[in-house]
Amino acid sequence: MKLLKLAAATALVLATLGGAQAKDWTKVRIGTEGAYPPFNNLTSDGKLVGFDIDIANALCASMKVECEFVVQDWDGMIPALQAGKFDAVIASMSITDERREKVDFTNKYYSTPPAIAVPKDSDITEASDAALAGKLLGAQSSTTHSNYAEAKLGSAELKLYPTPDEYKLDLDSGRLDAAIDDVVVLSDWLASKDGACCKLLGTLTPDPEIYGEGIGIAIRKNEDDLKAMLNTAIQAIRDDGTYDKIQASYFDFDVYGD
Repeated sequence: MKLLKLAAATALVLATLGGAQAKDWTKVRIGTEGAYPPFNNLTSDGKLVGFDIDIANALCASMKVECEFVVQDWDGMIPALQAGKFDAVIASMSITDERREKVDFTNKYYSTPPAIAVPKDSDITEASDAALAGKLLGAQSSTTHSNYAEAKLGSAELKLYPTPDEYKLDLDSGRLDAAIDDVVVLSDWLASKDGACCKLLGTLTPDPEIYGEGIGIAIRKNEDDLKAMLNTAIQAIRDDGTYDKIQASYFDFDVYGD
């Protein structure tokens, strides 16, 4: 009798755990930074816009779930995801082994190379460690770009910033010699009035050990149902032309990559 009671109790616990894991996803809360144009940005009236945002909305439509966006500072993005503040991160986050120790990732949804920007009157002639020797190089903290700068551009003095806006201001004012970021982010800024100070020095060859497999969607560990839904939706919007329509409104090239 005791064995039967124990078996019944064990079955009840397992059933309860199984029910908790098999969540009915009717709404997905999405964390994003809102400070990384043209991928994600907050307008003056507080509206989230950008490639990441449009992709997120398309994925939610494909999954037939409600999207709810949560704005989160970049440095706290993964801790906030782990704490349950949101369910997924769609904020141009690179899929890397270091981050995989803390979170899971979907398949990539785009992949673009890093680049270096400098003032238009700069004496720096190429995007290389030797050419940047002794120069002050800016990057956003806790990013693959800052990791790349530390690993590959060690001859420069690295200065870290909370958001790209700060390094752009310093580059514009002459307090910074160069900056590293995604080529699309830099090109978008340089094409604007605010970026008239500067020019694109050149792109860099991504190191797979630093930049990983591209940009993916981060989710908490062991939420395999949500991961499968998102992967299916990524493939669906690429197959039905939705992805191409979204990227055409931002870029004149294929950001998905190889």
